[in-house]
Amino acid sequence: MDYCIAVNWEALDSLIIDFVKSENLIEEDSVGSPSSCYQSRLLIRQIRRSVEYGHIDAAIDLLRVHAPSVLDDHRLLFCLQKQRFIELLRKGTAEDRESAINCLRESLAPCALDAYPEAYEEFKHILLALVYDEEDKNSPVVREWSPRRRIDIAGLLSSVLRAHLCAYDPLFAMSLRYLISIHKLFCFRQGVPSPISDLTQRLLLEDRDPPATPLESSYEAPPFDENELCRIRLDDPMVDELVHEYCVYRGFINFSVVDSPGMQLSINDDQSVYGHLPKNCSTEVGHGNTKLSGSGTSATQVIMEGSPESNTNLASIRSTDTEERYPSETSHGDCSTSGTPQFEKILQKNKSLRVGETNKRKRWRGRHENTEFVSGPTSERSREDLNASTTMLKDQQVSPKSCFLNMMKNREDKHELVLGLKELASRGMAEEVVEEINEMDSNFFVQNPALLFQLKQVEFLKLVVSGDHTQALRVACSFLGPLASSHPDLLKPLKETLLALLKPNEEAFNEHMPLCALANTLQVAIGRRLGIEEPQLMKIIRATLYTHSEWFKLQMCKDRFEGLLKIDTLKEAGAKLIIDASRLDVDMSTDGSSQVTGSSNNKKQEDGSPTQSSARDVGCDETAILKVMEFLALPRADAIHLLAQYNGNAETVIQQIFA
Repeated sequence: MDYCIAVNWEALDSLIIDFVKSENLIEEDSVGSPSSCYQSRLLIRQIRRSVEYGHIDAAIDLLRVHAPSVLDDHRLLFCLQKQRFIELLRKGTAEDRESAINCLRESLAPCALDAYPEAYEEFKHILLALVYDEEDKNSPVVREWSPRRRIDIAGLLSSVLRAHLCAYDPLFAMSLRYLISIHKLFCFRQGVPSPISDLTQRLLLEDRDPPATPLESSYEAPPFDENELCRIRLDDPMVDELVHEYCVYRGFINFSVVDSPGMQLSINDDQSVYGHLPKNCSTEVGHGNTKLSGSGTSATQVIMEGSPESNTNLASIRSTDTEERYPSETSHGDCSTSGTPQFEKILQKNKSLRVGETNKRKRWRGRHENTEFVSGPTSERSREDLNASTTMLKDQQVSPKSCFLNMMKNREDKHELVLGLKELASRGMAEEVVEEINEMDSNFFVQNPALLFQLKQVEFLKLVVSGDHTQALRVACSFLGPLASSHPDLLKPLKETLLALLKPNEEAFNEHMPLCALANTLQVAIGRRLGIEEPQLMKIIRATLYTHSEWFKLQMCKDRFEGLLKIDTLKEAGAKLIIDASRLDVDMSTDGSSQVTGSSNNKKQEDGSPTQSSARDVGCDETAILKVMEFLALPRADAIHLLAQYNGNAETVIQQIFA
């Protein structure tokens, strides 16, 4: 299946920036308190965590302080008190058993009287927990003893609090849930494999929060309830990893190694760190991993182990990511920054160009939850694990930190080079881009002829705009013509480009200068050549947007929520390049498949039949569809096909049928 689809990178940028700000994942220049919505989400996470660990008293205390009206729902309060009774019994001491009996008398029994009709029967049933202990798997209260009850109650509380506090997740998180859910449904129903199944299976958790109990004061459900999407649970650490990778790639934040919330190793330009590195650190640097001498542990893994969040999800991202995503960073025998003189020369030129851009970047702070209502038992564990990791490093009698820093510095330099070239392209400085890329890698444009054609298009059009037609024709004769001769698919774009000579300068500039799209395409191609793959998040978005479009083609209707979730803006590719790079650019360092950025045309969509396209447009007029279905007794699909033939006019369809 071809998952090539045009994606609007700038629209995704906007969603991501909103996400990292909403979740307080970056350090802002101005010091201020987090938003009330963020604090509310933090409160919900802490209450969820307290219930999942069986700390029911702590959860009730938090509710009484921050959301007392939630406890006015006696159904919910009765549920919490039942679990509190069970957790007190679970502790097993005589004192806790006495506390459990007091809970029965003072809290649970009064709640059972007016919670709901069945509550008193449930109250009598749970008394059996005094007789049957947790280890008895055949007892009549085995369900009440089950730890699964904690998860269900925690999920229910989260749903209720989200609705009560209007503390919905950022738009990006909801859109991601929605797109992945449709993607999985489409692949299952159509029986096709998913190219991102390894990511989506870990990203979208199987557990889903129960629906919120509607409050008595609610007279009607809202037209679109965000709480329904928030019930679908995401793996938050994995989302943060994907977002961090995307932000680094796009140049929004400083290049850094983030191994867990609260722990990061920033890579900067401090020459004192790198100026006195030993020539040989007795390490093996290969394919993006720095391995300790005499062991199978990488320096990255050592730092990861110092975090309480170093779980399977984070580790699996790196294990599947390092070797394939940084293949060019191979060095043997030393930790020195590998790079040719040409690479260093281009790097220095681009550093001077991007000084202002670099200063605008934010620093990644991660998901810190140090607020007044968040306890932090994990911080002590983090320190203990970090000390253990430090001891292990000392035992190895090596200096992997310096090697690791040096490897990261090399990777940062490559990111800066790619971002610098992208910046040049976005400014329309095509001649400079071609010159610097040729200086760095003379074979790049041999393997990417369409990119060279696009850059020379920009140079040609700039000359046309300036009125220098003679120089513009020289560029066309020297570059565009020979490229079209070697690649027949470029002949038509060449003709369209030459038509700019007949148009006013402003018109030629507005029609044929898709600089953002070209810059995005260039970033992917140059990055891949340097061993920097495009972010995994972009692959997820591209695949899920494609299946979203295909799913609603099958449904023959328009998605009513794509505007609310900004999915429609993600599909708006904006200005398109004259030539579709996806058909010609084949980078020999990859497997031959061409990944297309937001600048590429959606060939799959262009090949769609006129009937399907028209039907999709007509699908938004539900009144016309229902009218044809009712008058002609037709299935929905047949009604849509008829409307597509008559420009969506239901009256015309009916008249033609009965004429």
